[in-house]
Amino acid sequence: MKEQRFDMWAAGDAYERYMGRWSRLVADGFVASLSCADGLRWLDVGCGTGALTAAVAARCRPRMVVGLDRSAGFVVSARAAAPASACFVVADALSLPVRDEWCDVAVSGLALNFLSGPGAAVAEMARVVRPGGLVAAYVWDYAEGMAFLRHFWDAAVAVEPSAAALDEGRRFPVCRPDPLRALWTEAGLVDVAVAPIEVPTVFAGFADLWEPFLAGQGPAPGYVAALAPITRDRLRDTLGEAVPTRPDGSIAFTARAWAVQGSRPA
Repeated sequence: MKEQRFDMWAAGDAYERYMGRWSRLVADGFVASLSCADGLRWLDVGCGTGALTAAVAARCRPRMVVGLDRSAGFVVSARAAAPASACFVVADALSLPVRDEWCDVAVSGLALNFLSGPGAAVAEMARVVRPGGLVAAYVWDYAEGMAFLRHFWDAAVAVEPSAAALDEGRRFPVCRPDPLRALWTEAGLVDVAVAPIEVPTVFAGFADLWEPFLAGQGPAPGYVAALAPITRDRLRDTLGEAVPTRPDGSIAFTARAWAVQGSRPA
């Protein structure tokens, strides 16, 4: 079973319902934590459907903010909801189409674990910021902090033990503070700091939790889409029995991301 075949990133609307609604919450908290001045030039690397780009535009009054992503479908979705101050480009995070020292701030939201070379991406981000500029990112804590995904993969492994190899908590080492700090230090950045950001993930009912897994966008939904119908139904039932449900039918979890930042030496 090859892990990467389940990592699908094409349909922005489907991703928004699965993860985008939560990534917009964490993007806002992340940008607020940076305390950057107005009028700066920003680059959002691996912008996806534009959650972080929109948060920068709303909070920071940037001189310019450019989002780039390798998924043309996600870039289309980002452009459709873009604020006037933002623009988007289809491009590779490992080879940024930007000259040295072009921006004041380079950021990345929830993308590093899905790159073939996260260290190379951080080095590229460090290259394109001016001396004294900021490089910052955040990733979901797949290992311990994403409660609804922990319940999902526990149910998946109970139904199909081989699914353990696909669990993001096992696949992605750059979802913990120490590996993030090491990436920033190895890129030559200084004053490196790592901190958690937690957001609520409240589902109206089990259908609101389960149905986004059927749309095929991201590792877990991609895995569900590849299952035989009978196995998919067993997974649905196993997950439904495991998640804690409130008297009104809603399901409340929290999601934690780790944010890291550092500066290019002046």
